[in-house]
Amino acid sequence: MTSIRRYLNFTLVGVLLMVMGLAVTAAYLITRHEMEEIFDAQLSLQARVVSALVDVETTTQEYQAVAEKLSQPGHFARWYGQTDSPISQVAEPKLYDHEERMLSVGFWDADRRPILMGARWDSRNEAFPAPVKEGHRWVSYDSHRWRVFSMLVDDGRWISVGLRESFQDELSNKVAIGNFVPLLLALPILIWLIARLIRRGLKPIDHLSRQVEARDEKDLSPIRVGVPQELQTLRGALNDFIDRLGKTLERERRFTADAAHELRTPLAAMKIHLDNARYGEPKALDKAYNGIERLQRVVEQLLLLARLDIHRERPAPESVPLPALVMDLAADLWPLAESRQQTLEIVEGEPVSVTGNATELGILIRNLMDNALRYTPSQGTVVVAVGSDDRHPWLTIADSGPGIPEALLESVKQRFQRASDQRISGSGLGLSIAAEVAERQRLTMTLANRAEGGLLVRLDWLDPID
Repeated sequence: MTSIRRYLNFTLVGVLLMVMGLAVTAAYLITRHEMEEIFDAQLSLQARVVSALVDVETTTQEYQAVAEKLSQPGHFARWYGQTDSPISQVAEPKLYDHEERMLSVGFWDADRRPILMGARWDSRNEAFPAPVKEGHRWVSYDSHRWRVFSMLVDDGRWISVGLRESFQDELSNKVAIGNFVPLLLALPILIWLIARLIRRGLKPIDHLSRQVEARDEKDLSPIRVGVPQELQTLRGALNDFIDRLGKTLERERRFTADAAHELRTPLAAMKIHLDNARYGEPKALDKAYNGIERLQRVVEQLLLLARLDIHRERPAPESVPLPALVMDLAADLWPLAESRQQTLEIVEGEPVSVTGNATELGILIRNLMDNALRYTPSQGTVVVAVGSDDRHPWLTIADSGPGIPEALLESVKQRFQRASDQRISGSGLGLSIAAEVAERQRLTMTLANRAEGGLLVRLDWLDPID
């Protein structure tokens, strides 16, 4: 569709023309039917009137007078008398009305022999067909169709009164044309009004389009222009899109600024350590290597965080055996715990399967376990437990590290926020990533300090076990 305005104009004009055609056709058919009924009634009434004009005692002179009155120029009424051939013809007939040519009348005796034939019913000395029964019928005669009413009078004679079909057609056509011509004359005005109303009705769309088009890339404020009810949904959708776009751009700006700040520190430290190594300080290379490890971890977490931001929709859920997932992650992190002489303990409970995405749940639990190991001192312990309460699964990770100040338990879930021992290598992204994945997987993540020291992280699934 190239243009709504053009589509509406052509469609409505086409519908208008179609409706006009149907209206004229219906008017023609209805008029013809109604006229046929009216003419049938008039024919029967005229036959009753004519039947009173002649009877068995009517004289030759009276028939001559009737024939004279029924004759028309070029077409004469005929009285047959006692023979089958006409015996009388009237000269110089008069025509008072043009439509008289469409009407005629005839008389037959009890043996259905013609007595008197009106004008137009005795062409080429061949009389109009005699009636066979009373009532209305169609008769073809002399290349024309006639609507005829016939009746039988008391003395056995027959009377027929007829109306030519072309008269009905002509009158019906006049009525149809009379209905069509005013519509045809009004058509240009109707088309102009349709175009005008369509232009006026679509004006709010043009106004809304100009409002959006006039904005630059920095203007992400909601659209406040007034719109009719039909466009309120569109305006709401645009405002929702602008709001989401603004949040996305804000996340990108914050992510870029925080990432630049977070990468700048290890890069500057690495440069210093490498400069020191160039001037003969042996331990500087070890410090530079540690800086590279930290930088690598920061980059990995930044890439993971960017991937989570891009794929905002939740992946398809699946059934994930939670204890098996925890054991696989513990096996991956065991070398890190062993290198630091730490104890990584897995408390095996009942077999629990949760509904979620195995990959994202792995990212979540791995980040929490990795954080716990990094902030737990040498000879410390990290305990991971799995269970369920009232068919709602849960997972806890308890460490023996320094914990987090109570005032900062919620803020550490934000990106690049660190509240523990700053001597531990980290980027402040681990808990932020865990919080975002937990939200995507319909989990609640709770942080609490342990009474005996260390941090306890608890994950609770909102959906019950199947």
